Amino acid sequence: MTTMEAPALTSHPRQSLAPGTLAIIVRVGLIIGIGLMMASVSPGFVSADNFLNILRQASLLFLVASGLTLVIIGGGLDLSIGANLTLCACLAAAAIKSIGQPAAGIAVALGCGAVVGLANGVLINRVKIPAFLATFGMLWVAQGIAYWFMAGQVIYGFSPAFRFFGSGFWFGVPVPIWVMLVTGACGLIFLSRTTFGREVYIMGANEAAAVLSGIPVARHRVFLYVMSGLMAGLSALIYVARLNAAEPGIGEPLLLPAIAAVLVGGTSLSGGSGGLFGTLLGAIILTLIVNALNLLNVSASWHPFVTGTIVLLAMLADAVVNRGMRK
Repeated sequence: MTTMEAPALTSHPRQSLAPGTLAIIVRVGLIIGIGLMMASVSPGFVSADNFLNILRQASLLFLVASGLTLVIIGGGLDLSIGANLTLCACLAAAAIKSIGQPAAGIAVALGCGAVVGLANGVLINRVKIPAFLATFGMLWVAQGIAYWFMAGQVIYGFSPAFRFFGSGFWFGVPVPIWVMLVTGACGLIFLSRTTFGREVYIMGANEAAAVLSGIPVARHRVFLYVMSGLMAGLSALIYVARLNAAEPGIGEPLLLPAIAAVLVGGTSLSGGSGGLFGTLLGAIILTLIVNALNLLNVSASWHPFVTGTIVLLAMLADAVVNRGMRK
């Protein structure tokens, strides 16, 4: 899903198709370029295990970033997604330990994520708090509840049935990759094949015009934040199952990489353009860079600098391409 998924926003279909296609080509070219460079300098890079590891790590980042992508396309922002994931993970882990059934943890994680997303939507729609401030405040609320609930403890040691979601394989492919493919396909259908999805692009590009067109912007916005919360809950389950543990800081490091994956994937922070396929490419690019730096034994202190540079270069490339298309 790319910028080409919003044909109704432009008067000429070919003019909207070309920038999105070029953006995808640039990102695929970057992935191929990094892959070829690493294959020439690190023999260990070219292996099935390493490729599966890259895709598995990218799938975890994609799941966190996918809900954020929907919100941003609709003209919003969700800074609470990492803290929401943390809270979902802690409550789900406690539910599984108390009740002894993975289904209880799944229900708690998805329910908690949806409630936090709903609270964000209500604060923005009803209380009229700007999205940045509402979700920034919710970040601290969710993180605070998680720290209070866990009281400094770590919950670990889950059943193999639950751990299958994060560490298992199906037909030789890690389960998180399958989850990424299914959720990505659902998002693709939603954004490109439904009226609702196309309306999300319109409200993100011009909210006033969307209201005048009869689009229920407030209801759509709440739905997008609930979806973002549900994806945080799903991501929490995958992370806990993968790590076999839950602790209050589990989601804190994920917010900035998730935003970076969205931006590198070509979704504009101003809303109205972008898509989940671009976010998938962004997640793969960021994961590929970290994998390359690790194989090259680059100090972890340099990782943020390199990642930030890549983000800036990706946005610069988009700006150049878009400027060229307007001429």
